[in-house]
Amino acid sequence: MLELKGIKKDYLAGENTVHALKGIDLRFRRNEFVSILGPSGCGKTTMLNIIGGLDQYTEGDLVINGRSTKDFKDRDWDTYRNHSIGFVFQSYNLIPHQTVLQNVELALTLSGVSKSERKQRAKKALEDVGLGSQLSKKPSEMSGGQMQRVAIARALVNNPDIILADEPTGALDTETSIQVMEILKEISKDRLIVMVTHNPELAEQYSSRIIRILDGKLTDDSKPLTEAEYQKELAADKAEITAGKKLKKPSMSFGTSFSLSLKNLFTKKGRTMLTSFAGSIGIIGIALVLSISQGFNTYINTIQEETLSSYPLTIQKTNTDFSALMETFMGSATSDSEHDNNAVYKKSAIYDMMDALNNMETSENDLKSFKSYIETQRKDSESDLHKAVNGVQYSYDLDLLVYTKNVDNTIIYSDTEELMQEMVMEHMGVDMQAMTNASNSVFGENATSMMSSMGMGGSSMNLWQELLPGDNGKPINDLLKKQYDVVYGSWPNSYDEIVLVLDENNELDDMTLYALGLEPKEDVDNIMEAAVNGKELKNDNKSWSYEDICNMDFRTVLNSDCYRYDESTGLYTDLRDTDAGLQYLYDNGLKLKVTGIIRPNEDTSAPMLSGSIAYTSDLTKYVIEHSKESDAITAQKDSPNTDIFTGLPFKDSS
Repeated sequence: MLELKGIKKDYLAGENTVHALKGIDLRFRRNEFVSILGPSGCGKTTMLNIIGGLDQYTEGDLVINGRSTKDFKDRDWDTYRNHSIGFVFQSYNLIPHQTVLQNVELALTLSGVSKSERKQRAKKALEDVGLGSQLSKKPSEMSGGQMQRVAIARALVNNPDIILADEPTGALDTETSIQVMEILKEISKDRLIVMVTHNPELAEQYSSRIIRILDGKLTDDSKPLTEAEYQKELAADKAEITAGKKLKKPSMSFGTSFSLSLKNLFTKKGRTMLTSFAGSIGIIGIALVLSISQGFNTYINTIQEETLSSYPLTIQKTNTDFSALMETFMGSATSDSEHDNNAVYKKSAIYDMMDALNNMETSENDLKSFKSYIETQRKDSESDLHKAVNGVQYSYDLDLLVYTKNVDNTIIYSDTEELMQEMVMEHMGVDMQAMTNASNSVFGENATSMMSSMGMGGSSMNLWQELLPGDNGKPINDLLKKQYDVVYGSWPNSYDEIVLVLDENNELDDMTLYALGLEPKEDVDNIMEAAVNGKELKNDNKSWSYEDICNMDFRTVLNSDCYRYDESTGLYTDLRDTDAGLQYLYDNGLKLKVTGIIRPNEDTSAPMLSGSIAYTSDLTKYVIEHSKESDAITAQKDSPNTDIFTGLPFKDSS
């Protein structure tokens, strides 16, 4: 039985919150035809997506066969969608370059079904909807009604418990709509069908139950479950739980995934060529229209723009005054006493220098007020700031933890500076941590900021860099797209998507390749040894295909998730200290997908990006928002005077 308990769904729209669903309580029978009616924007599709596991509810609970989904993980939702849900969409969502049979077979590729069985079950599903003679046709060769029947066959091929139909007749004529509704009605005899529609006549004629929604609330239910029916459904749920039926996790064989990827690659290759051809025509047309004077002015403006994008104006939270330090270095030391000019005497310089280092003053800027001012000015189209600024980026003290597996199948922290420090310590015996500790003991609390300003320490994020966001919610600023060409794939559009940044020669340095997991440690060790021993190093001319790059697997781990409570000690421990803990963090980390590869175009003299992997600001927001839910952070807030990692009280900073 499917049951919705007080389901609420909220969306953030800028600074406002949209309440799409406002507490929906519904119970569905195992086999019935339910139509959901209501005006556009009332929450019908939102509720359908929540039932199908495509969207997550804000409050409440979705109970599936007696099991709450509050603790569902991504794999649980994948299993639920793969085995229990069939989707029928208004726009069909068929793959145009696949045949009808292949489109239906595709729904079984993640179920672990053999190729022969997939084909047999797909044929049977198509025959059930009257398309047994159309197996080799492409979607473009079929009518709208036939394509919708293919979509229904695809939804049925996995034998799901629930069919979700979102406006299945919205794009069909009356006669074809009736044919589709007859098929859905027949299917509803042995399973649950939930259909969203704007057609009350079809709903009245074919549905066994009609539910009406208005402004995110349930207003009418023509046939709610009686108490006796509810108890009967509960008993059936308990019987299923007792039986212990376990659904197989979604998976796809290597051969199947390779075949689908290869076919899709060839399809996209043609599209890319056509798009490039059309784009070239447009660019040439624009170039012919431009005059010499306009082109010259544009060139000057471009140079200014690119230069400022590479060296932007930066406002930091704190500012350290180095004037006293520089005065000590550049000026003359003062005499400590009066004496005759008949010998060589000493005057104090070291004391003054160390005193200046130890007493550097730090001031704090009011960034909150400054941010408010910038945003107000940028919204004003008549303001000078609006006309002068291409983009504004807000950075945070975010230590992004990204891990990957190298070719040796070893999990590594994808950060060039840390990996370089490890290599230096291993091959040259230089202890970077000891150097940092020594600096802290000599220079005190100003050591870290001083070393960072001199390029000698601090967390370097030169490998991973946040992309400049655009205006009006765009993930990528137009200036970035102007400076860089997409040589493969596409720009990222989501928080879990990233791009690889090449130089103008399509190259990456060997240390970056090692940090990305592409260069084995053995090769890097050989390079280090050759450098230390003064040996000549041969060029191996290695290369990697764009497909290899886009198939890389990166996992980001929230800093707060690295710590787990140890009941035996009553303290929080770092999971990264053990191989098992690191493996657990890697397995449960947020997967980052490489969606594209970019490089500076030929007309760019000062490209904006300095890193090799770029992500959107949405990832930063994701890490910040999800860190709030951490147990370790909550525990530290509850014990502000005690270190949750050592159990010792914090030192009094005063």
